[in-house]
Amino acid sequence: MTVLTSEPDSAPAPEEPPDTGERHRLTAVTGLAALSLDAMASVAYGPEAIVLVLAAAGAHGLGFTLPVTLAIAALLAVLVASYRQVIAAFPDGGGAYAVAKKHLGRRTGLVAAASLVLDYVLNVAVAVTAGVAALTSAFPALHEDRLWLCLAVLVLITAVNLRGIVDSARLFIVPTVVFVGSVLTLIAVGLFRSAPVSTAASDGHASVLADDATTVGALLLLKAFASGCSALTGVEAIANAVPVFRTPRARRAQHAEVALGAVLGVMLIGLSVLISRFHLQPVEGVTVLAQLTDAALGHNAAFYVVQFATTILLALSANTSFGGLPVLLKLLARDNHLPHVFALQADRQVHRHGVLALAAVSAALLLFSGGDTNTLVPLFAIGVFVSFTIAQAGMVVHLRGERRRGWRGRALLNGVGALLTGVSAVVVTATKFQDGAWLIVITLPLLVIAFEAVRRAYGRIGERLGIGEVPEPPHRARSVVVVPVSDLTRLTCEALSAAACLGDEVRAVNVVHPDTEHRARSYELQRAWARWDPGVALVLVPSERRSLGHPVAAYVRETRRADPGTRITVLIPETEPERWWHRLLQNRRGAVVARAVRRETDALICRLRFRLP
Repeated sequence: MTVLTSEPDSAPAPEEPPDTGERHRLTAVTGLAALSLDAMASVAYGPEAIVLVLAAAGAHGLGFTLPVTLAIAALLAVLVASYRQVIAAFPDGGGAYAVAKKHLGRRTGLVAAASLVLDYVLNVAVAVTAGVAALTSAFPALHEDRLWLCLAVLVLITAVNLRGIVDSARLFIVPTVVFVGSVLTLIAVGLFRSAPVSTAASDGHASVLADDATTVGALLLLKAFASGCSALTGVEAIANAVPVFRTPRARRAQHAEVALGAVLGVMLIGLSVLISRFHLQPVEGVTVLAQLTDAALGHNAAFYVVQFATTILLALSANTSFGGLPVLLKLLARDNHLPHVFALQADRQVHRHGVLALAAVSAALLLFSGGDTNTLVPLFAIGVFVSFTIAQAGMVVHLRGERRRGWRGRALLNGVGALLTGVSAVVVTATKFQDGAWLIVITLPLLVIAFEAVRRAYGRIGERLGIGEVPEPPHRARSVVVVPVSDLTRLTCEALSAAACLGDEVRAVNVVHPDTEHRARSYELQRAWARWDPGVALVLVPSERRSLGHPVAAYVRETRRADPGTRITVLIPETEPERWWHRLLQNRRGAVVARAVRRETDALICRLRFRLP
């Protein structure tokens, strides 16, 4: 007999490599768009924060804008160099929290984590309010509706981030390029101007320049430096979120960090030069960036392009928090300092619980501030400086421990940076204490206490569960399955069939209320049960009150007392309607019984879903 065989027309297709999720991670370019918007957009309010402080010394004080900005740019270079080292040393992310936990102790690590949490939450509120402020500077009629505009922008950013950080990064590349290009164009054109082209944006607005000017002392300059350092917020975000980059993660993150420092430094120094060149004076209701645009480009279409680009990027700069905070919350949850639900990751590398928690707290802050940027910026800076200081102090310890070639110079750099940011934190806290900084002083230790409380709770749970210990061999005990029933239906039959598979004995329980109508229904159920004869006993449980869950729980407790070695399971049958709106027609009695049994007994609860055809 001949056996016919056939050769395949082609070789089998090679197996596709498994999806490791890399396509849902960031490159250096998309990382810059997703995690650096906060820092880049801060040029819209950082120079303004400097000018507002120096305005207390009159026109003479504004002449120190450029020197203060150069000092901030020098600190920026220190921070970028420091966070490049953090990225290399801690490629799992966490930034200041990871550094402090390893080198400065767990408590200091929690202080860093709390400051980062506050930083990220306030960044969202500041970014959104500053973006809307830029919009209302161009369109003053919208000023009264700024709170609702802020909430609408927050909802939009949250929805985008629930789709994944890569999708948000791709969406934000174009606005980032437009904004950076607009600011650099503004600087380049302004450098060729000897005088402002237009002052239309500030005409009719009251100046905030002090009439009784103070002298320019060291304290005023230090205060201006500390306020202007709000422009450095977001520098730490890349180091906190290294795991969201594609491999090689650390190298891509370092490239993004350096690019961020270079672009931000050029924009800060360039805008400060223009402030000095045009002798700009801050006015109420118009941002400094809007005045600079008006002075350099004129009050024309270019002015509105820059304002729209600023509005969009400031609003979208909240995305930095949505990229960094969920990763930090995951690390805290992994270390048992937060509920473990924050460590869960959905498709597209999304930590949804972290995203939603951030959105909820930020919305509360927007309502608290009424959508006003100046109310939030002082609070914003404190958390940033605390995390900066701790991160750099931790890196000094890290470098001293490694003692690699050139470690002394890098450690000195980090030490100076820690000193400067630490002093800035103290100055901002002291000068803005009555303006709301007290809230951060209270909230920061409360967060640390909360982290410790969660850790202790998990410790007690782990001790009771015997985590890390070898448990006793499992053993089988007699089991009783209790099935609450109210009528004789197909659902009852399915429930008893399932219960027979789960336990040695099945008992159907019917709660009897004292009123005549309900007693008559129970009597009819008894008669129907006798005719059906399913081989399962029907137990009548009297109840003086019109309740369902508590009598079932009381019967379970009584059964447990009668036979302590018996395992009891309560199987609750429920229908699952075909259409979602049919669920509104259900009486929810199953949920009532489950809640009472869970609270009052230690019985197992099984909820049987019977899908209606």
